[in-house]
Amino acid sequence: MPLSRRRFLASSLGLAIAGPAAAQSYGQTFKVENDEGRPVANMRLPGEITGQIQELRGVTYVGPREAEVTLYEFFDYNCPWCRKAAADVTALAASDPALRIGLVHNPILSPMSAQAAKVSLAVQRKLGSAAAFAFYGQLLATKGQIDGLKALDIGAKTGVPRAELEQIADSDEVREAMRAHMNIAANLGLTATPSYVLGNTGVLGHPGVKSLAKMIGAMRRCDQIACG
Repeated sequence: MPLSRRRFLASSLGLAIAGPAAAQSYGQTFKVENDEGRPVANMRLPGEITGQIQELRGVTYVGPREAEVTLYEFFDYNCPWCRKAAADVTALAASDPALRIGLVHNPILSPMSAQAAKVSLAVQRKLGSAAAFAFYGQLLATKGQIDGLKALDIGAKTGVPRAELEQIADSDEVREAMRAHMNIAANLGLTATPSYVLGNTGVLGHPGVKSLAKMIGAMRRCDQIACG
């Protein structure tokens, strides 16, 4: 069935407004700073829930399965900070081949975000993670608001017929996958986009590529986002 605002509204119940400002209500379990030297909101997360992330269907992964550290990004295609995050996450993937990155959809800002997430999940389902990771970077590099139609325009360039991609995006499997992604984010209290999960720590908002790299380095040394 065709993508429509009504269908996406019906299948995306529970959407809530969130953004970088939402992180301000959280404290700092670990004293870490962003690339501009400001405190980064972070919190401990329950291991019984973070352990469920790897079981989610439709997560886009890059990097080795046996990686020592996995960085999960929870994002929304219409989050302004997610545009910067996409460039930085792509740079991290290129500069740190030992790192595993997982992209988890959390389209909480608008029904348009849910539409785009469904198309992204369709690309992942049809072509796999490598194509979906490229799609993520391409879509977040486009200007203006991102909705299902814009996502389909970009997705059609992968070589999958637009009608087939639309059909997959509107399938029960994709809808259920998106709901599962959003449920995990909600259960973890990730109310800002983007947010990150490293081990059992949640980082709210985008701290910048240098800050993320420091946290990843600390995870390798002491299994925390900051050592000492």
